[in-house]
Amino acid sequence: MSNEDSSMNIVKELSKLVTGLFVILLMSSCGETSSDQLVVYSGRSQALVEQLVADFKAETGVDIEVRYGNDAELLAVLSEEGDQSPADVYWANTTGALANASQQGRLATLPDTLANKPDSYTAASGEWVPVTVRFRVLAYNPSAVDADDLPDSVLDLPEMNELDGRIGWTPTYSSFYDFMTTMRLNEGEDDAREWLNEMQELNPKAYSSNTPMIQAILGGEIDVGLTNHYYVIQTKYGGKEGYFEDHEHYGEEGPDPDANIETYHFAEGDIGNLALVTGASVLQTADHPELGHRFLDFLLSKKAQEYAATSVNEYPVMDNVTLPDYMLDAEKAIRLSPDYDYEQLQQLEGTLNLLREAGII
Repeated sequence: MSNEDSSMNIVKELSKLVTGLFVILLMSSCGETSSDQLVVYSGRSQALVEQLVADFKAETGVDIEVRYGNDAELLAVLSEEGDQSPADVYWANTTGALANASQQGRLATLPDTLANKPDSYTAASGEWVPVTVRFRVLAYNPSAVDADDLPDSVLDLPEMNELDGRIGWTPTYSSFYDFMTTMRLNEGEDDAREWLNEMQELNPKAYSSNTPMIQAILGGEIDVGLTNHYYVIQTKYGGKEGYFEDHEHYGEEGPDPDANIETYHFAEGDIGNLALVTGASVLQTADHPELGHRFLDFLLSKKAQEYAATSVNEYPVMDNVTLPDYMLDAEKAIRLSPDYDYEQLQQLEGTLNLLREAGII
């Protein structure tokens, strides 16, 4: 066995151990749940969820407990708990995780009055509701790159030889996986493979997450980076969900509207503008499904949707929601993304194989 294979095996085993410990810790708290308490398993961060939960409790008087983890951890917990799970609601960070939970028979069908309530991004399965939307974009340094020189399609980005060594991406990050999964399924395996190979000829700099990549653009290390829209917005205007929530990321002055970074959108319908949807569901094993329905209905309320837009700069799934003036109009943002089956993001293994084949992960 090569040193590389040995290292990969060690990483895999450590990952399994960490997930296993998370499952044990989360399951150990199950006995503390009150019989009349709504329990939410959340793949969204506490910085977003905490205030919304407090508002829901204040409006309804319903006692609610939230248990946090990433989507993979929470799916593992639900699998371990089975029919004994105390969870009523699963609030996921990706539609791929919701599709996995649905495929495992864990989600309950929602009443039509709830499932059909959102104005956009509704689920074909009727088992979850969309809550917010993020969009893929290209962040760039306007001092180094003229937006008029950027291509109409992300598929043509590898043709920009002037970006050799000056472009960043996050090839091990979940939103990049979602982007590549959609490219692979919508554009075809061969085209996705060709795009990856051509991108590598530009000698892109890889980052573990979007935050250090954005900082690299600001610091002049690179000129452009494939990311999600809110990272640029939060660099300029701030935000609460852990990306730029303290001065460590900004320096002494905090968010800077004049920061030397801008957002580029590809042509309407291009996969480079992909919409990534978050959503929530009620579990088959829920002790309080009606309360779960009320909570999902609250997440679609004008108050909750506007809070998500102003606190983390994600887009609403309901019309008539007021957005900060520094965000692109919601209708324009929706038109930018191609149409696709949001639940197809569960088909991740083929994407991981493609990235391994290309030597990227």
